[in-house]
Amino acid sequence: MHLARFARIRLAHLPTPLEPLPRLSEELGVDLWIKRDDCTGLAGGGNKTRKLEFLLGAAFEADADTLVTQGAVQSNHVRQTAAAAAAHGLACEIILEERTGSKASDYVGNGNVLLDRLFGATLRTVPGGTDMVAELEATADAVRARGGKPYVIPGGGSNPIGALGYVDCAREIVVQADEMDLEVHRIVTATGSAGTHAGLVAGLAVMGADIAVLGVGVRAPKEKQEANVFKLAEETAALLGQRGRVRREMVVADCDYVGEGYGLIDQGVIDALTLAARLDGIVLDPVYSGKAMKGLIALARAGQFRGETVVFLHTGGAQGLFGYQSEIEEAL
Repeated sequence: MHLARFARIRLAHLPTPLEPLPRLSEELGVDLWIKRDDCTGLAGGGNKTRKLEFLLGAAFEADADTLVTQGAVQSNHVRQTAAAAAAHGLACEIILEERTGSKASDYVGNGNVLLDRLFGATLRTVPGGTDMVAELEATADAVRARGGKPYVIPGGGSNPIGALGYVDCAREIVVQADEMDLEVHRIVTATGSAGTHAGLVAGLAVMGADIAVLGVGVRAPKEKQEANVFKLAEETAALLGQRGRVRREMVVADCDYVGEGYGLIDQGVIDALTLAARLDGIVLDPVYSGKAMKGLIALARAGQFRGETVVFLHTGGAQGLFGYQSEIEEAL
């Protein structure tokens, strides 16, 4: 893969740990491990840090002075982008979409939003359903009009450049597993904007590693999610000079655990958060890793992973818990 061909700004604490989850394994009857990408370091860590290493590299190659990106109000991607900009002397323009419709004070002002402001990002909020691609371009035009040089990062950092971060993570998981004589059969992770899922699929395909990836959907229906991931995985492999290595059957998403919608939590998510916390001391987030764990728990109890060694990729986001404090406390 030779990722040194691509511009990169080192942001993450790597490699992140690959650790067993002994009590959850016993509870679920699965040999369960966790890849701790909540420990990447930047602004409290999370999966977007790996993507931002390559995205910032591209931004500096373009001589940009302003990062422009978007996300939901409690976006983990926005938090990490704002922190990366602050750490490298860049301005940061953020568009937050009211995707869940929540007006709760903790949701609109605490958690990731508080951190966005702490890092000095300029925030602008738009209604749910807004054309976010158009908003990104309008914001970039405004930066240019005042003499700045914007670099636009899509939501979630999910384009082929950003997905290189999870090509690298796929390599890292294989190396760590080999060092521990651990045969990994499956990786389970949340799948939303598609970059993490696509990067893993592309990386494993290019390496020829026979490890399945299951994305547990957090927003889109299965057909749409798999199409988005497959397209991005193909584009990422092509960027690596390995066009055609990703096959359609490599992309699998289970979107039965979204619940009522993106960023909306239910008792199943809270039960997953609680089980991970109380059995193995793992703090998940309510939007991504919590829904992925909700799915993993249900599938494990249904016997889907019998005889497998499963790695749960923790995408971070615990900072967002504080945006859901009132909802979670009521359900505990």
